[in-house]
Amino acid sequence: MSNDLNPNIYFEDKEDASRQLIETLPLELLSENETVVIGISEGGVYFADQIAKACDAQMDILLTEAILAPNNPEVPIAMISETQEVVMHKALIDAFDINEDYVYSEAHRKYEDEVLAYVYKYRKGKDLVSLEGKYVVLADECIETGLTMMVALKSVIARGAKNIYIATPILDTSVYENLLTVCDGVFCPHKIQDYISIEYYYQNFDILDFDEICEIVEAQEKKIKTAEVVE
Repeated sequence: MSNDLNPNIYFEDKEDASRQLIETLPLELLSENETVVIGISEGGVYFADQIAKACDAQMDILLTEAILAPNNPEVPIAMISETQEVVMHKALIDAFDINEDYVYSEAHRKYEDEVLAYVYKYRKGKDLVSLEGKYVVLADECIETGLTMMVALKSVIARGAKNIYIATPILDTSVYENLLTVCDGVFCPHKIQDYISIEYYYQNFDILDFDEICEIVEAQEKKIKTAEVVE
């Protein structure tokens, strides 16, 4: 989709973005194999849920938190996930002359103070769904630097995922090329040179609130419990 007034608008709304994204996915492959779709951010939960419904897969959320530069709190220099995996942006760390000990110390603090709180907030403290030997789709609303996606990749590899795919409606071209080298496939309807900001590419961009995210996660838990009863 494009807009005559603004050619940079690719999506009417999240529903339209989700529809375009799902059209790029190998749904038959995902449906035939035991698949888990993981939203890697609060914004990614909606897309993970829609993909999971399209291929009859399990869905979960992976909780992460950014470690920010001490001399520039607007700039993420690393990420930590709920599985305690850490990924650093080496170029920024070197550019800001930041000691890696600071990064690990801050990552530990963020994990204890914030990530665990998110786990209780969204999953009532329960562990991430089992990924051992499964196909995993990592979904997000967009990918800018790729830092969050890289820590998500590291996390699901550590949890024994068999095949890992990335799905997002829009991402930067250079990030796309980098991600292709570290997973089994990247699915995205729009790859952008000089990515600006997610809101820029939507006619209407709405942010999911806490209740909406919890509703999606709880619906998935009910689905799993129902399936277990049937078995």
